[in-house]
Amino acid sequence: MSLPLFISKRYVKSKRNSHLISLISVITIFGIAIGVSVLILALTVLSGFENAIKEKIVDFNEHIIISGYGNRNLPGDEVTLEHIKDLTAQYLTNISPFQKRNVIIKSKTGSDGVQLIGTSQLFSENFNQYILETSDSLESLSNPLIIGSNLAEKMSLKLNDKVTILALGSDETISLNNPPIIKQFIVAAIYESGMAQYDDINIYTPFESFENVFDIDETVAGYNLKLNDLSKIDSLEQHLQNQLSYPFYVQSIFNKHQNIFTWLELQKKPIPIILGMVILVAAFNMIGTILMIVLERFSEIGVLRSLGLKKKSILAIFVYQGSYLSIIGILLGNTIALVLTLLQLQFDIISLPSSVYFLSSAPISLDVYAYLSVSAIAFAICFITTLLPGYIASKLNIVSAIRFE
Repeated sequence: MSLPLFISKRYVKSKRNSHLISLISVITIFGIAIGVSVLILALTVLSGFENAIKEKIVDFNEHIIISGYGNRNLPGDEVTLEHIKDLTAQYLTNISPFQKRNVIIKSKTGSDGVQLIGTSQLFSENFNQYILETSDSLESLSNPLIIGSNLAEKMSLKLNDKVTILALGSDETISLNNPPIIKQFIVAAIYESGMAQYDDINIYTPFESFENVFDIDETVAGYNLKLNDLSKIDSLEQHLQNQLSYPFYVQSIFNKHQNIFTWLELQKKPIPIILGMVILVAAFNMIGTILMIVLERFSEIGVLRSLGLKKKSILAIFVYQGSYLSIIGILLGNTIALVLTLLQLQFDIISLPSSVYFLSSAPISLDVYAYLSVSAIAFAICFITTLLPGYIASKLNIVSAIRFE
């Protein structure tokens, strides 16, 4: 063990330290710990937000949506389907046509405007994870309907309840030649994605039920495409748009929800400011603490210098002390962040309004990279700030230091 490290350890373990120095050291440690934990939590919450929202959007939707300009219907024949398959080649996992229409849903307690979607992918593996309840007699139900939990609560609907769907027969105004379509559906399942823009608005029914109710001809509202490689989504979107003529409109899930992903990027903007503030506070805390320790050990520094201890060894003593305080603060900060993360993951302590944040609880991830990077940056900053007071201690006049009281 080197002499500077030995002396530094003796200083740390010494019981002759004044209560003021001990208090300042404790404040410094907690200052570093709070700064580290806050920054780790900020990074892991943002990472959790991005991962959770991306996962929900990707799982709850298809990767590429082909629809018509101005909500025009597209050809629903086999030739069109095969043509799209050929264009996507080996990257296509699944393609399914869908229908949609704005309707009014009416129950015993009220009514609301929603979007009815007819699709054959209702009970796919990705969609199933968001299903809360399913009717036991699902397969035998006529005109089954899947609704969001928020809508079900608002309209006091439960499984197997009957609802009425009102819709226009065509885009033209209601008349004797164009009467409204009024059909009865049965609530077959209730889903919850955690995103209000889906749970409150979108209701689903099998593709065949939709076509039977609305007597659809050989057209569809669009096609949903599922890919086996998301890294190809942008190039395939552009390729399909170039190859398919009007009125086909191709949009990837990331472009369709561009506002959400832009919002996520915006949340990351303040992070450098937060990091800068944490660094500033940690630097001033560390400089102040080491300077106080230098003043307390002023005469001892003079004795050590008179015994032949070199300036760089004096510098090393206080760098070791600063590093010791830094490591304790960083470890404590990591512990606080980890405990709060586990509590949130286990108990969902922090809830959020899904209409604003797209999620019903604050997501957080156990991001090892965030813990390591924040710890490394915090230690580097604290280490650098200990050099200034250590350098001042190494430059003290020996005679003045010995006579100092």
